[in-house]
Amino acid sequence: MTKPVVASYCTTFLKPEMLHIYRQVNGLKSFETFVICKERRSDERFPFDDVEIKPKVRSNFVRRFWLKYIKKEPPIVYRGEYGVMEKILKRRHADVMHVYFGHTGVHLLPIIQRATLPVVVSFHGMDVQPRHDQPGYIDRLKELLQTVPLVMARSHSLKERLMELGCPEEKIRINRTGIPMDIFPVATREFPVDGAWRFIQACRLVEKKGLPVALKAFAEFAKDHPNARFTIAGEGPMEDEVKRVVSELKIDDKVDFAGFLSPQGLNELFAQCHVFVHPSQITADKNQEGVPNAMLEGMATGLPVLATYHGGIPEAVDDGKTGFLVEERDDVSLLDRMRKLTADDALWKQMGENAAKSVRERFEHGRQIDALEGFYREAMGGCE
Repeated sequence: MTKPVVASYCTTFLKPEMLHIYRQVNGLKSFETFVICKERRSDERFPFDDVEIKPKVRSNFVRRFWLKYIKKEPPIVYRGEYGVMEKILKRRHADVMHVYFGHTGVHLLPIIQRATLPVVVSFHGMDVQPRHDQPGYIDRLKELLQTVPLVMARSHSLKERLMELGCPEEKIRINRTGIPMDIFPVATREFPVDGAWRFIQACRLVEKKGLPVALKAFAEFAKDHPNARFTIAGEGPMEDEVKRVVSELKIDDKVDFAGFLSPQGLNELFAQCHVFVHPSQITADKNQEGVPNAMLEGMATGLPVLATYHGGIPEAVDDGKTGFLVEERDDVSLLDRMRKLTADDALWKQMGENAAKSVRERFEHGRQIDALEGFYREAMGGCE
């Protein structure tokens, strides 16, 4: 029996931080898929054979004039992007299209409104924030939410934001990030009796990750635990600023910058650490987390978490059970929880065991793929 086909649309396939999208696209079982994008990147890191790169359109002047000034069509139509997309979808016999990221859905709105197949859009965190440099963006986002049959959100906090934007609750489905447990098995760790605690934060180096807050708390912790170390795994635009904070706190000799690592490399680093730190915070432009992937991966290996009541984090970290949560930007409370967690061998060990178990129950990759494919069937009208 022929499998139904989903067209997976991602403007750039893929940026280094989009591993969660690769896992979804590459993990489908009962659906065939191909990717449509404008730009192909990181193909060695994210190998995928069936990628359609949209060609640049050479539009006929007369037709463009007619569509723009007579028919009053939007730019995406009169510039020819709609025609290109329509031809690809028909040639590939797509049954459903999945558009990754809400802002991409806004860009494609005229295409989505004209589509002859169901289109679903998934939201991941930063794509619910206002875009003040794009007049009318929020209005178009609200129109998108009314247009598509299903809207997918990575967390309940994102669901609430989408409902604030007018999306009917009955349209929203929670689309969790799946973690491949075979890549992140539970590691064996010993309580560091010499105080040589190894903290890790793995993330993009951007404002919403709260790295300065984590470093301030660690700097105070290290005064009583001179053998402790903090590792930052990741890259991003704030790297110079983060390094400046490290220097100002005079902890240069205790902080390691590991850079961007492969899943295997990250797993090896997790096995050498004792605690995952992730004090995320909402930014002035309302950028927020869904559920951080690297945090889930660290938990899968048995790392307890020190994080914040932010975005979808409380949906993954149970305060007092799999880690501790504090309010955003509160380095004093974060330090207090650092001290509490590391002062008790039994507590640290139990939280790590709970973290590994919890992630396997809530975020196992195969289970999340099954749920995603169920959403596709539902959008196609075949909900079971």
